[in-house]
Amino acid sequence: MAKEPGNRGRRDREETPEFSDRLVAINRVSKTVKGGKRFGFAALVVVGDQKGRVGYGKGKAKEVPEAIRKATEEAKRQLVRIPLKEGRTLHHDTNGRHGAGKVVMRTAPQGTGIIAGGPMRAVFEMLGVQDVVAKSIGSQNPYNMVRATIDGLVSEVSPRMVAQRRGKKVADILRSPVNQSTSETVAEA
Repeated sequence: MAKEPGNRGRRDREETPEFSDRLVAINRVSKTVKGGKRFGFAALVVVGDQKGRVGYGKGKAKEVPEAIRKATEEAKRQLVRIPLKEGRTLHHDTNGRHGAGKVVMRTAPQGTGIIAGGPMRAVFEMLGVQDVVAKSIGSQNPYNMVRATIDGLVSEVSPRMVAQRRGKKVADILRSPVNQSTSETVAEA
């Protein structure tokens, strides 16, 4: 059976159908040479499974499709797992920073939707977050915004992770301080 060179891309996509990707930015750069200008393209892509894993990558090539392919491959290699509350929002408010790019991300009640700007929205959609309020402060550079968003998301911790680190049960971590003080006074009486 002869292999067809045109089907290779389709077969690769069928092997990993759980990932979806989003092109965030494409940049055309030119180099002036003796005979004129040579153009190249740089692409920024965010990849995720919409169930808590996300990654980003950048690729450069002479043609746009090749740059996007390279960026997608790099993004798949850099996937990180982020814990989500009820599979739809963040566990707690968090800040992210990369260079001059700063982002603020806040947890939101059900039905809020994704309130975030371009590059941040792409990260949240690929991550699978449904309710979040986010604001970009500082740099508007899409590369720095994506890096700052992922930086903030990596610092996200779930109650299970905190309980495991402290050697306690999840119920002990989630119990509010008001309930603990009232239960102690009832136990003493």
